[in-house]
Amino acid sequence: MDSPAFAGKRVGLITNQTGVDSQGQPTIAVFARNRSVKLAAIFSPEHGISGRADAPFADATDPVTGVPIYSLYGVTRRPTDAMLAGIDVLVFDIQDAGVRFYTYVTTMAYCMEAAAKHHIPFVVFDRPDPLGGEVIEGPMLDADRTSFTGYFPMPVRYGMTLGELAQMFNAENKIGADLHVFSMKNWRRSETYDQTGLEWIPPSPNLRTLNAEFLYPGIEILQAGGVSVGRGTDAPFEIIGAPWIGADDLARELERRKIPGVHVAPAQFTPREGVYSGEPCEGVTLGITNRGLVQSMRVGLEIADALHRVYPDKFQLEKTIELLGSQSTIDRLKRGDAPAEIVSGWSGDLARFRAVREKYLLYH
Repeated sequence: MDSPAFAGKRVGLITNQTGVDSQGQPTIAVFARNRSVKLAAIFSPEHGISGRADAPFADATDPVTGVPIYSLYGVTRRPTDAMLAGIDVLVFDIQDAGVRFYTYVTTMAYCMEAAAKHHIPFVVFDRPDPLGGEVIEGPMLDADRTSFTGYFPMPVRYGMTLGELAQMFNAENKIGADLHVFSMKNWRRSETYDQTGLEWIPPSPNLRTLNAEFLYPGIEILQAGGVSVGRGTDAPFEIIGAPWIGADDLARELERRKIPGVHVAPAQFTPREGVYSGEPCEGVTLGITNRGLVQSMRVGLEIADALHRVYPDKFQLEKTIELLGSQSTIDRLKRGDAPAEIVSGWSGDLARFRAVREKYLLYH
């Protein structure tokens, strides 16, 4: 933290429990101890400063430093003028999930927009894409569906770090922020998080394991259709179900599909929270047998297609657009097109995105 970018400055730090240095020290503590800078404000994304909240939360005060903590997942999702008063530089230090609808991406972009408006330099402490930096997958977000869970028209899995995304957003969305990315050392695009040697710190309450991380992009879209995706169980995103599902029937249907890299088995569970809290559910567990073969979005589409075919009066396919973000994909599923064919149909859009993305990559 001895960079000239911070010397003598009043720092606003956007962070949570994932913001730690190479020794595991919280970035909050590192800045607070540095006498050449003033930690003036802390900003927290969804799930709060400790990453445990599953609902909007209010502003607070850091009990150790006495610095105000402003909620960016409460009455506002953007830093207000009052929050930024007296701030000389904004620093973003949060671990991303590598998924378009994960809200930390949008929080970063909203903070960049606020920084540009106030002519405050914006610094990103870059961190790995936990899913690796090579695979891009999923439909592009429809241009008219940008929201807090979809800031920019890009696929669900984009294979970019937050520093790279910040550069792309700044240029392509013409944000105009005075952006500085503190890049990583020794990270290769081919590396998934477990290959970095870094300790996995769950970025949110339900992303507890890297297997869950790899399933999350495809499984999370199902919840809007009326399915528990394992919240309130010991294996979020590795189990799905509902009171109206027959475990054996769904398992047989999914086994028939031979989804690459994934094994399914019948399951019964009762979620402690979330969708169908306290209600007995049946469904399937999802085990990764070969992570290199797993196509997260293909997994999600196969399950959505199976539920739509087996339980057409119960599963609300249309509502999965909430996170899927692609009406054409929903329409193809409704027509009965095979998920593998739908995935192949994304190739043109992904090639165009890859060409745009290439300009902003920092690592090889």
